[in-house]
Amino acid sequence: MWIDIQAWALRKMDSLPARRTGQRGIPVHLVTGEQGEREALFHLRKLGYTVVAQRWKSAKLWGDIDLVGWDGPTLCFVEVKTRGARGGMTAESAVDRDKRDMLRRMARAYLKGFPEKLRVDVPVRFDVVSVYLLPTGTEFELYRGAFGW
Repeated sequence: MWIDIQAWALRKMDSLPARRTGQRGIPVHLVTGEQGEREALFHLRKLGYTVVAQRWKSAKLWGDIDLVGWDGPTLCFVEVKTRGARGGMTAESAVDRDKRDMLRRMARAYLKGFPEKLRVDVPVRFDVVSVYLLPTGTEFELYRGAFGW
């Protein structure tokens, strides 16, 4: 229930005009992406994930990992793709070869922070969450193990 209350409060803040129209100086598509990442965070928490990092970056590499979390014993690197409508190209189809390669490099960099034994033994998975921000409500599609190393 606490997760639902947090998500509700953030949705209310997102509905403020300055956030919707990009008046904060941030392009509207980036505001939409931020909202989708927050929605995905709460959705994954409801599914039992323990999210340990958001927008993780490495000082040495270009890019970021939207969410990093544990799904039971498995460490998951999660890419979130958000759309304002269904139709045309699906959100998950935007995770192309270049994006997958970048996520793999970032995951290796993230794992370098682990002790060597854990780095080798921890099961790792790459998930993709498609978030659709529709007038009727938010819809999600979770692709566990969307791609491998």
